[in-house]
Amino acid sequence: QLQLVESGGGLVQPGGSLRLSCTSSGFTLDDYAIGWFRRSPGKEREGVSCISKSGGSTSYADSVKGRFTISKNNANNTVYLQMNSLKPEDTAVYFCAASPGYGSNFYSLSEWPYEYWGQGTQVTVSS
Repeated sequence: QLQLVESGGGLVQPGGSLRLSCTSSGFTLDDYAIGWFRRSPGKEREGVSCISKSGGSTSYADSVKGRFTISKNNANNTVYLQMNSLKPEDTAVYFCAASPGYGSNFYSLSEWPYEYWGQGTQVTVSS
């Protein structure tokens, strides 16, 4: 069974940092483009960041540019989302998703290419 599992969420004060992890079972992440998405209360799910199958291309939503960093570690089959300078508006359930992609440098912040989704991890930014 193909599964994605997110971890690393929690409660953090504004200005703090968290690192989310996304691991897989049943497949290896180096064969997939990976995206991080989030759903805030009362809002639609939105793309936050993504990384290509090769790891050489990345993209970020404007709201997180300069604060979040996505990376891929094929050796331990994990994709990370380092989140710094967190703001209350970053509060959301964060999901990782995997896309078989359309080439080694394919990446997307849209949901349509992603076939596999994790269950999500809650991030709460509050004082």
